[in-house]
Amino acid sequence: MPRTRSFVFYLVDEFAHIAFSCAVEPLRIANLVSGQPLYEWSFASENGETALSSNGTVVRVHAGFDRRVKADRLFLLSGSNMRNHMSRPLLSALRRERSHGTPIGALCSAAYILAYAGMLDGMRAATHWAYHDLFVEEFPNVELVPNVFVADEKIITASGGTATADLMLHLIAARHGSGLAEEVADQMVYNTVRESSARQKVSVQARHGMRNPHLTHAVQLMSQAIEDPMPMAEVARQVGISTRQLERLFGRYLQCSPSRYYLEMRLQKARNLLLQSEKSVTEIAVATGFRSTAHFARVYRGLFGVSPGTQRGRLT
Repeated sequence: MPRTRSFVFYLVDEFAHIAFSCAVEPLRIANLVSGQPLYEWSFASENGETALSSNGTVVRVHAGFDRRVKADRLFLLSGSNMRNHMSRPLLSALRRERSHGTPIGALCSAAYILAYAGMLDGMRAATHWAYHDLFVEEFPNVELVPNVFVADEKIITASGGTATADLMLHLIAARHGSGLAEEVADQMVYNTVRESSARQKVSVQARHGMRNPHLTHAVQLMSQAIEDPMPMAEVARQVGISTRQLERLFGRYLQCSPSRYYLEMRLQKARNLLLQSEKSVTEIAVATGFRSTAHFARVYRGLFGVSPGTQRGRLT
């Protein structure tokens, strides 16, 4: 009989409940369909009694962060407000477990916490796409990738949501074969299992129902030049079409001009940084390609209906 693998989940308050379910249920179902105790799991939180999830569900836990982990892997799981819960006991526990050689993984936004603790430097990592702008700004020594998960590093990471199920199914297949992983996926009625190389965010093509390579290339060029925006003529030149053709493509598929699309892309990144970082409004303006804070504030209000300073005071 295969040895039972033991996982411990560190639950950070306001953890993403969908990622929690997608992490634990594949393990339970693997035991069910195999008829063997292949996996066991337990939960820990800072107070050692309960953990609060993103949807208000309270989960009873088995231990606090002060207890040494005796398991095959420790998974850290957090949610949208992870920066508010990076306590000294949590960071100390993570460093303690790393020093003892405990294999560690991060789910959803938890890669941010590990990066803050200096544990992801020089590694590839995945985190939820909503935190990419913040992550790239704060942790330049981590190679952030848009994949659904990264399983070939010392610390494995998943971007959250159903990507957590993809990672768990990957781990099940690696240890017990693809047949069992497929049975587990079938039980979950999960027929779109993704490999680690799959990109987590929906592509421009899927969002807008088009397959024009010129438009896709233009959007990629824009997304790679946020701090130092490219003139539309240069975007068109690199794509290999005229500026007039570029205008027609954006009008046809996105119902706006390329300059408007580019501006909104930059302002969306600015909004993410306002809500998720402690950078000043001036620093965020510069990071998103605005040389004048007054101009930044004006166009920001024009798109979102509030000033950057007011936006910072809101949760959403």
